[in-house]
Amino acid sequence: MSGQTGDRLGIIAGWGELPFMIAAGARRQGVSYIAAVGFQGHTDPSLRDVVDELTWIGVGQINKLIATFKKAGASRAVMAGRLGHSIIFSNIKFDVRMLALVARLKDRKADTILKAIASEIEKDGIDVIDSTAYLKDDLPASGVLTRTAPSAKAADDVEFGAAVAREIARLDIGQTVVVKDRAVLAVEAFEGTDEAMRRGGALGKGKAVAVKVARPQQDMRFDVPVIGPETVQVLKEAKISCLAIEAGKTIILGKERVLKEADAAKIAIVAI
Repeated sequence: MSGQTGDRLGIIAGWGELPFMIAAGARRQGVSYIAAVGFQGHTDPSLRDVVDELTWIGVGQINKLIATFKKAGASRAVMAGRLGHSIIFSNIKFDVRMLALVARLKDRKADTILKAIASEIEKDGIDVIDSTAYLKDDLPASGVLTRTAPSAKAADDVEFGAAVAREIARLDIGQTVVVKDRAVLAVEAFEGTDEAMRRGGALGKGKAVAVKVARPQQDMRFDVPVIGPETVQVLKEAKISCLAIEAGKTIILGKERVLKEADAAKIAIVAI
């Protein structure tokens, strides 16, 4: 998708660099006005410096979110950055519309909740688009991304781990596995990628391989696999020698820094 001059975009901004990257990409594609909504304690306040307006809302205030975008004339919106999906269980004051939405949920998995929120926003004529729409340059093509190449043994573990990771992703368990010598050391579940890598790395005691993939039915509007500088730090701590990510479906935050720091630590990063 390419932007057009005069476009107005809404950003639902969680924490991290992604809202900033999307704002920059949207500007490059001709978006003239960006209205962001943020969540206290979850959104970087400096986002206000790169958007035209930043409105603070509560996590349960879907009416205020929609009203903000409609007032700004935004015809499309994008979800960017993370909110801990367990936040839905915490003590939050929901507005009437959000209460009705939660009551209709078939379960409380993160993607179920976010799909329902996206559908609710679209009822008011605001299209929720893929979070990669303005980030095509940040999605790597297949190949070895670092100067450090994986060993033959690591490459074999990547091939094995990719098959396992795609199966657990299909089952909606997680998207990351850690393997060594074709043995599965850790499978990501509710705890997230970083903790899965720490667990697997502790068991592998060096030279383990991590593989992170997208789900077969990945909803790219709000659930794109992401790695960044913090990922490299975890890889170093866990003594993981190689990370494989899915080409064309994984965003690298701070790509130049990530690859430089991985090379300095002699960690290979490949896109498969």
